[in-house]
Amino acid sequence: MVFRPGTVESVALIAADPARDFWRGRRVVVTGHTGFKGAWLSFWLRRLGAEVAGFALDPQPGLNAFRLSGLAAHMDSRIGDIRDGSAIEACITSHRPTVIFHLAAQALVRAGIADPVGTYETNAIGTANVLLAARACESIRAIVVATSDKCYDLRAGAARHSEEDPLGGDEPYSASKASAEHVVSSLRATWPKSGAAARIAVARAGNVIGGGDWSTDRLVPDAIAAFAAGLPLELRYPDAIRPWQFVLDPLFAYLDFARLLLAEGGDSVARAWNLGPSPDHERPVAWVADALAAAWGAGATWRQAAGVHPVEATALRLDSSAAARSLGWRSRVGLAESIRRTVAWYRAQLGGADVATLMDEEIERFEAAAA
Repeated sequence: MVFRPGTVESVALIAADPARDFWRGRRVVVTGHTGFKGAWLSFWLRRLGAEVAGFALDPQPGLNAFRLSGLAAHMDSRIGDIRDGSAIEACITSHRPTVIFHLAAQALVRAGIADPVGTYETNAIGTANVLLAARACESIRAIVVATSDKCYDLRAGAARHSEEDPLGGDEPYSASKASAEHVVSSLRATWPKSGAAARIAVARAGNVIGGGDWSTDRLVPDAIAAFAAGLPLELRYPDAIRPWQFVLDPLFAYLDFARLLLAEGGDSVARAWNLGPSPDHERPVAWVADALAAAWGAGATWRQAAGVHPVEATALRLDSSAAARSLGWRSRVGLAESIRRTVAWYRAQLGGADVATLMDEEIERFEAAAA
């Protein structure tokens, strides 16, 4: 059944599945809802029956998934800057959510180098603004903050980073994510103690791929744009190793974190968690580029980008055993399948397919496999 928010069919779909009872009618705020992961999460929450408000910058022009899915008509979409504390407070106070998913961020390494102050303001001060606004809203019981696998101190020498490793960052984006983690820890520690105090979990996900990401300076959308134009994809660091995962995998964990935070014993979930894929998903950029080119077909190629480029980590690997052991979390979509489904999505969208239908079908497929 294809989901259309607000239709009789969507209500019937929700009512037929008792697992959806948790989200049906629940009030939720998603920051960064116009971005790649934020749009997917907001769509999924509406599919589950949640009452969703979003706070984010204007969606990007062009093929933006949030805009083309029509999601704005089915949620309370508010446009603003996360650095504006009064604006985010107004959104949270008026919606009175039970759960906040904080995804709004400046998420690009090179943009962080070009604008370090704005990156720190958005990622660190913006996180503080969200948490302080949440602290003033008595309805909130659970907060999930998305940071990054890049928050670790790469000079600490760990081959595979666990949650106990020191935080750091060798460039502004990574350091700003580590700073956001410190903001969460300090505000959690000083949160007024009461039985109604909100619980906060932090999610450190790997490099996420999937349909609907049209941001510049990211491997998959850069590859699709190049292949569609008949040009070679240019790679700055083809040998860099990253933990790649399908977009719905970490979002599934975010949804589960909220449910667990609200459950009895949820204090044990109020901590930072790595959400990396299995080790066989940790591949060089060149490997992923080859797989993307093979899935696209004839004429798709890549080459080493000329010139000098900003320094980036040569390898990032996450130890996600804590989430696997304590929460039963794992990546459900293999890397080869993630790439195949991602390229198929872009081909469908570029061919004129309805974005809401594509999103709905992808979530339905994921839910069926996860059941």
